[in-house]
Amino acid sequence: MAQTIGVAGFTGKFARCVVNSLLQNPGISVRGFCRDPSKLPLSVTASSRITIIKGDFNDKDALQTFVAGTDVVICCYLGDAELMSEGQKLLIDACVAKNVPRYIAGDFSVDITNIPYGALPPKDPCKDILKYIESKDIQGIHILIGVFMETFWSDFMQIWDPKQKRLSYWGTGHEIWESTTYGNAADYTAAVAMDTTAVGIQQFLGDRKSLIEIAEIFAKVYGYEPDLHNLGALEDLHQSMHKSLQINLADVMAWMPKFFFYWSQNEDTRLKKDLDNTNYSHVVPVTFEDFIRCHKFEELASAADNLTFEIPDRS
Repeated sequence: MAQTIGVAGFTGKFARCVVNSLLQNPGISVRGFCRDPSKLPLSVTASSRITIIKGDFNDKDALQTFVAGTDVVICCYLGDAELMSEGQKLLIDACVAKNVPRYIAGDFSVDITNIPYGALPPKDPCKDILKYIESKDIQGIHILIGVFMETFWSDFMQIWDPKQKRLSYWGTGHEIWESTTYGNAADYTAAVAMDTTAVGIQQFLGDRKSLIEIAEIFAKVYGYEPDLHNLGALEDLHQSMHKSLQINLADVMAWMPKFFFYWSQNEDTRLKKDLDNTNYSHVVPVTFEDFIRCHKFEELASAADNLTFEIPDRS
């Protein structure tokens, strides 16, 4: 079935993966919205199946031009609270004005539904949008995927230290990490976008493993055991992250990784057992072991920086 799907925040790394997934399907055309199309490679701007609309997040005319004629809009914004809250509201308003039937919100990592306001500050805008969509004449979709697997290994999470060959953690090490690769998350997002019956909260995962289990997989694949460094109990982390927030509010990297670690390990953010993976059986979940086997250990920390557009050569 021919569809036109809008992707806002088109130059972002997750948007690239989503577009790659969408264009594997010959009947799909993509409309992209971004501030600076010059960041896009020629393979994207020259594609007959992609139309790019340039505009700032608060350019109401450009937003309406972008969403007009789309069957669903996917928000791939990533930025500050103004972009994630006010920016999404303007995008939703444009969708409503142009009768777009469905909107996929910019949620993805960490289940926001049971987190109180202020408990994970970067996700408060997502909670705002959850309520905002309910008040509008449009079907909202919220895709939750745990932690991006590439991000788990990145410097941001402060878990993997490639120089020391060390995995650092708070808690016992037996707490479960729920994680999905960018590629898997994009495949599920594309599948949901093309499925006109898909609405509401959708939950997908590549894998569930404890840090102890991940270390065992690491040792099996690479042939040596990583050093395991315990940083304290989760209660210690809770105190530390709030202290860091109070002292270094402007320095987000001093506290944000701790908040994401804590809430990724909290039972209130666990995804459901009967995942929505089964609705799209053509998507093959990538496990931690799959991911590790596909990367040299020195590539793990930079995996999130090496995502590229791979536009299919199809008319």
